[in-house]
Amino acid sequence: MSDGVVSKLWNYCNVLRDDGVSYGDYVEQLTYLLFLKMAHEHTQPPFNKESFIPAKYDWTTLVDKDGDALEVHYRHILESLGKEGGMLGTIFRKSQNKIQDPAKLKRLINFINGETWVGLDIDVKGSIYEGLLQKNAEDVKSGAGQYFTPRPLIKAMVEVMKPEPMMTICDPACGTGGFFLASHDYISHNYQLDKDQKEFLKYHTFKGWDIVDNTARLCVMNLYLHGIGAQDDVPIIVGDSLISDPGERFDLLLTNPPFGKKSSVTIVNGSGQASRDAITYERDDFWATTSNKQLNFLQHVKTLLKINGRAAIVVPDNVLFEGGAGETVRKKLLSDFNVHTLLRLPTGVFYAQGVKANVLFFDRKPASETPWTEKLWIYDLRTNKHFTLKKSPLTFQDLQDFIDVYKAGNIHEREEGERFKAFTYDELIQRDKVSLDIFWLKDESLEDTENLPDPDVIAAEIVENLESALNQFTEIYQELENK
Repeated sequence: MSDGVVSKLWNYCNVLRDDGVSYGDYVEQLTYLLFLKMAHEHTQPPFNKESFIPAKYDWTTLVDKDGDALEVHYRHILESLGKEGGMLGTIFRKSQNKIQDPAKLKRLINFINGETWVGLDIDVKGSIYEGLLQKNAEDVKSGAGQYFTPRPLIKAMVEVMKPEPMMTICDPACGTGGFFLASHDYISHNYQLDKDQKEFLKYHTFKGWDIVDNTARLCVMNLYLHGIGAQDDVPIIVGDSLISDPGERFDLLLTNPPFGKKSSVTIVNGSGQASRDAITYERDDFWATTSNKQLNFLQHVKTLLKINGRAAIVVPDNVLFEGGAGETVRKKLLSDFNVHTLLRLPTGVFYAQGVKANVLFFDRKPASETPWTEKLWIYDLRTNKHFTLKKSPLTFQDLQDFIDVYKAGNIHEREEGERFKAFTYDELIQRDKVSLDIFWLKDESLEDTENLPDPDVIAAEIVENLESALNQFTEIYQELENK
């Protein structure tokens, strides 16, 4: 059922592309129309709920119109609902009609009107929307891939973090909500929830931020289709999560902050100083002053954790080895937190190319005179691993060995293996710049030409490396220009 609907919806997108409607614009328009249709369905038997959408803007007013009158009315609906509060305001904020041909808009409305969306199982509705978001992410031109973390990686991170009922879960760069959905699914399927636990899971478990309006609306819709959140209390905040400490603290934090090292904003800690022309935020809770967005997200994440709270954050390689602020942050993190696991990810798994990334796992602990990190266990899933997005994508099975050796809840029972090694605090602190950029396996492609991967895999890796190098050169150039 869900695959068929996704195919129909996506095939119609191909028709609209001839009119210059991009994948991202199409998914946005679907978000508006699906939301209006489902809100209307809730007012019909057997639900008979009172509509939270003003009568002059509801679904029936769209179905009744044609031609220019339809296009004008649709624009008016989007503009008006964007001024409302709660979920309505978040979904329709700054919304615009991107389907200028009234006949094509009418055809899409008729297609959506012909399906009963509320009657679909939540998993079906959710998988339809997730399917559209994934297709959008796969479209290289749209740039949406940077907001879409591969779902096998998200699922593996959630598997080892093991969220529980009544926990609070945060993602300060939530994108389309992948970590929330995977956590919701994990809790729902691994526990027999009572009424209070179900209510907490629906309304109080999740809190997220995203700086991009379009992405936040996709996230809110994604959560809504999975039965998360309420009309008057949206768990997603549209804004820059780094601007200040929100004051809230969370049990679990799972996040993949946006790629790109350099930011136009420098975040200044209590003792730091930014350049004279820099845009700055002041964060006394940060350890180092830097414009490196990834280092700032890492500092933000450590602040958001409760005592004994746990975090899993995707970080690019530069966070592991960069000097200056990077060294300061790594030293403090190893000392004040229990930084126990690092998963080194292969290339070719992210929709945004040129990214060499890792997942860092750490727990917040009470103040202590001695360092909390005893051993950092590193799992190397990069050396001699070859993935591409289309022909050889990363699967959940590829991460199964990491999940097994992680031994969630019993990390003291871990054992070293070919790809899994432990490094003591003393070993780490003595490394140049406290670098965590550690490899020990030999790269077989440098020694054995008979076992080289397929040419398309080699080509994809060359592109990844060139993109990564270009990104680093661009950042160096920008830094020189700003001096």
